[in-house]
Amino acid sequence: MASTRLPLHPFWLLFLAALKGESRYFEAKEAGEDEPFLLLNAELKRELSEGQLYRRALRCIDMLSIEGQFTFTAEQPLLHCATFFIGDPEELITIDFNFVNIDCQAGDFLKVFDGWILKGEKFPSSLDHPLPTSERYIDFCEGDNIRSTIRSSQNVAMIFFRIHAPGNGFTLSIKKKTNLFPCNVISQTPAGRFTMVIPHQHRNCSFSIIYPVVIKISDLKLGHLNGLYLKKPSAGCGGVGDFVELLGGNGLDPSKMFPLADLCHSFHGPAQMKIGCDNTVLRMVSSGKHINRVTFEYHQLDQNELENRKENSLEEFCFSSV
Repeated sequence: MASTRLPLHPFWLLFLAALKGESRYFEAKEAGEDEPFLLLNAELKRELSEGQLYRRALRCIDMLSIEGQFTFTAEQPLLHCATFFIGDPEELITIDFNFVNIDCQAGDFLKVFDGWILKGEKFPSSLDHPLPTSERYIDFCEGDNIRSTIRSSQNVAMIFFRIHAPGNGFTLSIKKKTNLFPCNVISQTPAGRFTMVIPHQHRNCSFSIIYPVVIKISDLKLGHLNGLYLKKPSAGCGGVGDFVELLGGNGLDPSKMFPLADLCHSFHGPAQMKIGCDNTVLRMVSSGKHINRVTFEYHQLDQNELENRKENSLEEFCFSSV
């Protein structure tokens, strides 16, 4: 269950841009020629290799993919701040709050969300997450028994906060734990390979790739024969309880994305599709009666394929072609 690690900075820029309401596309030159892996410099690499605890200050809008201790201290009133945490597909995020100094009576807040939420869209969607939406939030300004250690249900989590008084803030530590059966995943990279396994569990799992991609499925085992069907609005897998669907869209929430193809039966591939959406999701629905498994690989569409995507348009939706 591995995903190839590639530079993180395009992903980083994508989400900062989305938070600021800017374009979701960037030229490669805008990402810069910095060292990959979220701009890790030589000093940080040395600290990590020596086993030292990595520490740094948090920005108002930030993203973290490594373990360490992080502190936010307000220098001025900041009303709309968020930090996104992401791990490898097979990792869970553990957030330990070492110190919290905020003034809830003055309108400050500090909330943890199990997953990501961006412009009102959630990942995982409400259909795929094991908890109801209300239980995915932990608010430090509500209740007296807020636990100081919080673990995510997937490889992403986030906090969002508002702090009015200079000097107030918090310190947290990030650790990662192994998840033997990763379910809902956001890929850090525009290319990789992954095997999703759902062992006799009644659940839905989504793997999100926030790039236009070519996705190739090499093996699908659903416990019941062969088929890839381009999806029509009224079509589906005819009541089959175990299937895989490919979704495309320009938001974060898989439940709001357009269904492009259904894979209703087991097969040994490859089956390939080009999906020109900002976000591509492979979603497995499992009845819990079988051990379901899908192996796939993906890579980002090149610029020429993106420029020619209108030739393969799917009405007003993102283009797709087998």
